[in-house]
Amino acid sequence: MNIKRLFAFAAFILTIKALSAQQVQMTMTDTSHQVISKYIYGHFAEDLGRCIYGGFWVDSNLDVAKNDRLRLDVIDALKKLHIPVLRWPGGCFADQYHWEDGIGDRSKRPVRVNTTWGMVPDDNSFGTDEFLKLCKLLGTEPYIAGNVGTGTPKEMEDWLEYLNYNGESTLADMRRKNGHDAPYNVSFWGVGNESWGCGGNMTPEYYSDLYKRYSEFCKDYPGTKLKKIASGANSDDYHWTEVCMKNIPVSNMWGISMHYYTIVNTWNEKGSATNFGEDGYFNGMKKCLDIETLINKHSAIMDKYDPQKKVALVVDEWGIWTDAEPGTNPAFLYQQNSLRDALIAASTLNIFNIHSDRIKMANLAQIVNVLQALVLTDKEKMLLTPTYYILDMYQYHQDATLIPLKFQSPLYAYGNENIPAINASASRDSNGAVHITLVNLDPRKEITINTTVPASLKSVTGEILNSDKYTDINTFDNPGKVKLKAFTGAALKGSALSVKMPAHSAVMLELK
Repeated sequence: MNIKRLFAFAAFILTIKALSAQQVQMTMTDTSHQVISKYIYGHFAEDLGRCIYGGFWVDSNLDVAKNDRLRLDVIDALKKLHIPVLRWPGGCFADQYHWEDGIGDRSKRPVRVNTTWGMVPDDNSFGTDEFLKLCKLLGTEPYIAGNVGTGTPKEMEDWLEYLNYNGESTLADMRRKNGHDAPYNVSFWGVGNESWGCGGNMTPEYYSDLYKRYSEFCKDYPGTKLKKIASGANSDDYHWTEVCMKNIPVSNMWGISMHYYTIVNTWNEKGSATNFGEDGYFNGMKKCLDIETLINKHSAIMDKYDPQKKVALVVDEWGIWTDAEPGTNPAFLYQQNSLRDALIAASTLNIFNIHSDRIKMANLAQIVNVLQALVLTDKEKMLLTPTYYILDMYQYHQDATLIPLKFQSPLYAYGNENIPAINASASRDSNGAVHITLVNLDPRKEITINTTVPASLKSVTGEILNSDKYTDINTFDNPGKVKLKAFTGAALKGSALSVKMPAHSAVMLELK
């Protein structure tokens, strides 16, 4: 090797070392009064595939612990996350669901065809009372999506009376006969779902008028004030938000929804959940981060009509959507869940935390066996996905006070494109502990983050979610491949905090 080549090689090595040891200076401004609503950490359970039937609600002969037919190992795992709210029965299924099919003697309930998800029979053995029992076992609040697409205002009105009226009436007595004497006091109420699409292919002008009609018959019974949520936009349909905010009085809705899925490739060919290269990794991260642009633009429209931010932006369907696993019913939307997907969840939740002045609820799609699930089951077997562990790490932000962070992220470049490598959010809980959640999306480089923390904080501990490859998954044969571990890469000296973030990792720090 000649001298020129030697110097060139040395320069190359120095460049690689510099790139692999990037430094980020972060500033914490602990003066905010913005609360991160716990409902941002909500979930979604649709009558779809094996989410309800075969997920939560299992055959009475299945050899697992059960309460009635509710599977307790799944429930016990989810209880640890302190899930604040669970949305049901859809999704698209909500606008074909008639609630009276699912109450009373199960042997007499009608069998319907789930025409939305696979043309499969639904015996309606899981209905309103079973769902609310599930919510009680989980310790979560229910969020019910009412049927606007094929239902009537009368049907919605009757459902609410059945749920929430404590006086004497035929419907309240029916609830008592079905085993629940006290009213359920359901507060979160969706007036339709995806009314622009599977909920009726409506225009926003037509839907906003229909919303006002239906919501007129959604009554506040004594002891329960409804939080009514309008069916909002599909991703970047800003016209839908504009029309609804203009036509529906702010006082007549608690929130308006927005749905956004991370689609790595195209809607027709979404891509594999497990068999992807760096293009699938980078595109997934890029599409995930695009949600912040949507939030900013929808929020700006809402600010025109609601400058005091009384109406919540409710992202009640979000997550990565890939092709269904080979060999499964494609209409059941069963997909595996990799470290990539967990980092998508972590990055999205950081964005939601930052925008918690407008976002007051979000619901990851979906909780068991469907899309970006937290839990997968196979007969008696059960596993926790990498995304489950992100929700475990991030639960400390629930109802905590946001701490704004300022930093300039280095870029993660792939081909001719690049995205920020680092994203983060922080909060202070009611006991004064500070929690910082950090994500390094760069698949090759460790990045060091330096910041100064208040002198009152004397210790730092942490957890990390990482694995050898961003394609790594948990399987029924190896359910612990991707899981939380203690994090030792943070050092606190005086008020100086230094954090070494490994490549493709998510970290939660607790400072006390």
